[in-house]
Amino acid sequence: MINVQESILQIENLHVQSKKPHGTTSLIQDVSFEVGRGQIVGLIGESGCGKTVTSMSILHMLDRKTTDVTGSITLKGRELIGLSEREMRSIRGKDISYIMQNPMNSFTPVWTIGHQLIETIRQHTSVSKRQAKAKAMDALAQMNLPQPDKLLNKYPFELSGGMLQRVMIAMAACMHPPLLIADEPTTALDVHTQKLVLEHLNHIRHEYGTAILLITHDLGVIAEMADQVIVMRQGEIVEKAEVLELFENPKHDYTKKLLAARPSIPAVCPI
Repeated sequence: MINVQESILQIENLHVQSKKPHGTTSLIQDVSFEVGRGQIVGLIGESGCGKTVTSMSILHMLDRKTTDVTGSITLKGRELIGLSEREMRSIRGKDISYIMQNPMNSFTPVWTIGHQLIETIRQHTSVSKRQAKAKAMDALAQMNLPQPDKLLNKYPFELSGGMLQRVMIAMAACMHPPLLIADEPTTALDVHTQKLVLEHLNHIRHEYGTAILLITHDLGVIAEMADQVIVMRQGEIVEKAEVLELFENPKHDYTKKLLAARPSIPAVCPI
């Protein structure tokens, strides 16, 4: 039984500033929210509002020389701000998995898919190479990818963008991390594969209690998947609500504009 009250990710008073020779520019201001075990929290807002910067802050993937991150980010009670890069490397992949917007950026082009997937598994577990390969093939099969054994021998450039996206999701999900950050996880996918991916994310949150921070422009995905929704605008949170409450009774004018901008299919009048 999943205890949804258990907080996996907790962010308090997060501020991110870009440091430049002539001064600083604020990217994120006073962002606070949490994601519970087995919960999906949707993060929405227009491009450039701070969604990806927020996720990069959690992962410590912002350049420390050019950005200043303050506040508190805790994962299962452990403070992440202030950790060294070496400490964060042991957390990424095992405790926090990340699905990037551009799947090609997730893979090293000179190594096969199998090498990268197997080494990721072995880096964070004590399994043998044979066991890691079996786990990798199972992860690919769960994403409905054909001939996983042959796929392991291919290089990233040999796969389509949609297939790479599914391999990346398989890699992120196979460790059953406490937290999964999914940044536009259904980009470049056809409708059938998109449904498969969303069902898989739903499965791992129910089966393993994985907390998911879902970043997307697709309000249909948010309506179907999210338990709670956070609306960001210009680096700030303007509204937080349960998903049904947000869609049925949005409070902030910006949220109302976002919902009103959803594409609609006009009714076809009978001839």
